[in-house]
Amino acid sequence: MPSAPSLALDTTNLTPGLRLAVGVSGGADSVALLRALHQQSRELGLVLHVAHLHHGLRGAEADADLDFVRSLAERLNLPFHSHHVDTVAEAAARPGKSAESIEEAARRLRYAWFRNLSSKEQLDAVATAHTFDDQAETVLAKFLRGAWTEGLSGIHPVVQVEGKILRPLLAVTRTEIEAYLRALDKPWRTDSSNADIGFTRNRIRHELLPTLESWNPQLRRHLVQMATLARDEEAFWATETARLAAQLTLPGRPVRGGGRANSGPGSEGLALDIAAFIAQPVALQRRVLRYVAAQLGAAPDFPATESLRTLALTGRAGQKAEFASGLRAERSHRELRLTIQPPASADEATEACQSISIPIPGVVEAPTYALRLEIRLSSPGPVSFKPPATLRPWKPGDRVTLRHSAGPKKVKEVLERLKVSGPQRALWPVLDWQGTILWMQGVQLEPHPGVEVLAAHLIPEEYPPE
Repeated sequence: MPSAPSLALDTTNLTPGLRLAVGVSGGADSVALLRALHQQSRELGLVLHVAHLHHGLRGAEADADLDFVRSLAERLNLPFHSHHVDTVAEAAARPGKSAESIEEAARRLRYAWFRNLSSKEQLDAVATAHTFDDQAETVLAKFLRGAWTEGLSGIHPVVQVEGKILRPLLAVTRTEIEAYLRALDKPWRTDSSNADIGFTRNRIRHELLPTLESWNPQLRRHLVQMATLARDEEAFWATETARLAAQLTLPGRPVRGGGRANSGPGSEGLALDIAAFIAQPVALQRRVLRYVAAQLGAAPDFPATESLRTLALTGRAGQKAEFASGLRAERSHRELRLTIQPPASADEATEACQSISIPIPGVVEAPTYALRLEIRLSSPGPVSFKPPATLRPWKPGDRVTLRHSAGPKKVKEVLERLKVSGPQRALWPVLDWQGTILWMQGVQLEPHPGVEVLAAHLIPEEYPPE
């Protein structure tokens, strides 16, 4: 008699007696994970629960996903837990510096619910169905976004994100998963948005990776190996960097007569001993600078890190520099002092967070608005398209000319016609070029001579930051 089909789960962290919730969306990956764990639950000594979060996206299709997962849990005789959230409203309800994309809101809500569910049901962990292919796609996506080494570590097998999260399928390919379910003759749900190449995740999955694999068929495996190498490297360097940074940094400012005055990291900041810092290898200099900045709540990118390093190595006493997130640096004869300067007002913080510059022509992904915008030159126009356009929230006084309308209308009136209200209204985006609104979400505008604006919505990605 042939043996039952099986999947090569990573059982390293599946200890006997583990009370484990399985996050099941209804897709092939999560359904296969649940069925594989259920097959091995007696052997491994697992106590399984099924968890499904309805994000309030995709309408009736998502409702059908919920029904499917509930029925699956009933057939397997497992406790079923579900929760419904309005992801769009949650994202819009966090204006200003706290604003987030649909993707970020979905992830935050998902893991917050996992945490609450774990506490309520006394669960030890939650398992999610990230696969070998997800890992390869994640590493490539983060490389494209300009990740540091830690970003290239991709999806971790175990992570503490508002509770313990396990990923037992990271060594299993999507092809193996679907073959497993077909061998069992078991169905799964298909998310229709997964085929829409207007989204970054799907363009990488359906276009970029296959193209790159025509150059190297082993690319996915190499990307996954890169993630393993980067993860192990970072585990080592995290400890070493913290140890070294403790030796190189001093709190606050020096005072006359010796000693230092410290009113807290937000005001006096942290200082690096220049002589000791210069003596370190370049790789450690970068890591220490980013570690110290992180203690202040900042995350400098590569150009900012190099500017800080240059200021430390060759800067003159009294020289200063300012960076994103309010990070400031000041060089003295002996120290490089980093501080965080809060914006002068809440309005400035909001504007800095929400205004995004886009060259013409150009492309930008704007997670704050869950949008991808592309500006093309459709034909030679009568004006020069400089400076860049700005994607920003609408403001009183903005006017737009709707297609086939008699004249410009106030954006306020257009929003009223669209029945946009609440927190979402305050963040409604427009694309501004020198006082002219080239594009507004939700309506068609009279085209500007020579310019075409293409917009696509970003959706929750499979690339959670680790």
